[in-house]
Amino acid sequence: QVQLVESGGGLVQPGGSLRLSCAASGIIFNIYAMGWYRQAPGKQRELVAIITSGGHTNYADSVKGRFTISRDNAKNMVFLQMNSLKPEDTAAYYCNADGGGVKYWGQGLQVTVSS
Repeated sequence: QVQLVESGGGLVQPGGSLRLSCAASGIIFNIYAMGWYRQAPGKQRELVAIITSGGHTNYADSVKGRFTISRDNAKNMVFLQMNSLKPEDTAAYYCNADGGGVKYWGQGLQVTVSS
């Protein structure tokens, strides 16, 4: 059974930081591309950041220079370090595992940026 379990969300003031974590089980983690997506109320789910099995990264333009995605293959985990957070970063954030022909999603967690 595949599980992606996210943690680290919450409420933070504008300009603050949060670190999201995603623990994966049930997959051969090191062959999957791992990503973070987000969905704000009334909007479509969008890609935030992705890291390939080889460690290459790609970011949405809106988060470049502020967010950093990383992975620890030994621990089957992926992280999203979010700095200089803005109110527009408020959304439900989802961890994703992409094996090419199959994708898995976590349950999601809320990030709220507000003063």
